[in-house]
Amino acid sequence: MSEVASSRATRASYGDLFDEAFMRKLHSLALASRRVFRGRLRAERASKKTGAGIEFADHRDYVEGDDIRALDLNVYQRSEKLLLRLYEEEEDLSVHLLVDTSASMAYGPRPKLRVAQRLAAALAYVALVHLDRVSIASASEDLDAILPPTRGKNRIFRVLDFLATLEASGKTDLGAAAKAFAARKPRRGLAIVISDFFDPRGPGAVLDPLRFARFEVVAIHLFDPADAKPKAAGDFTFVDRETGAIRDVSITPALLARFEAAHAAHAARVETHCREKGVRYAA
Repeated sequence: MSEVASSRATRASYGDLFDEAFMRKLHSLALASRRVFRGRLRAERASKKTGAGIEFADHRDYVEGDDIRALDLNVYQRSEKLLLRLYEEEEDLSVHLLVDTSASMAYGPRPKLRVAQRLAAALAYVALVHLDRVSIASASEDLDAILPPTRGKNRIFRVLDFLATLEASGKTDLGAAAKAFAARKPRRGLAIVISDFFDPRGPGAVLDPLRFARFEVVAIHLFDPADAKPKAAGDFTFVDRETGAIRDVSITPALLARFEAAHAAHAARVETHCREKGVRYAA
């Protein structure tokens, strides 16, 4: 697959983040959207609207001002009716990836940010293969870095270069980042949020600004298995990755049970909000 085969030097610069095995997997993926969005260029996907295109769809009556080149002369010869030929016009989709880069994403033996980077790369590549526009924003307390919309599968290395530079730092305020993103008024399309959703104001603060801006929103909820069922006992000193706060804690079975219940409640809260608001959810 020459489209995703890079030079040895380029592959080495990514380390094992985007290794050769990962790159080979990209070619088999596919991405689809449930809606049709206004596009300026035709894409290869069959997301369509009726307009001036290449695949015949229907007729409608001619009205003054219509392009006479679209008249169906065969119909006119048979019935003397002036009808325009309508076609289905394929459209490109705008795919916006918002990647959580707050400090909590660095947690775990396999950091959540690493998973987010690889997932974002896979989604971006599939969209680019289908000639969709892809933009990426990293977010913690605000929008931290932005890759402007790009199009065409040969741009995958621009995407990988951008993703490879992301680092987990800062507090979580994805709600502010989502509002800032919507305020930039990007083209409507698919907005995919990849996060652990540890925003203190809850999932609505993150997802609702995107819904209100009329994006089709997808929430991808990342968590390390140790988040759900930690295995520890004894006395520990914990340091909050985002605030730097330090706390001495004696871990007991009762405390672990409370922690597991709190994590399950958090996951359920995110999933329930998505279900109630029509946001697609994956974890």
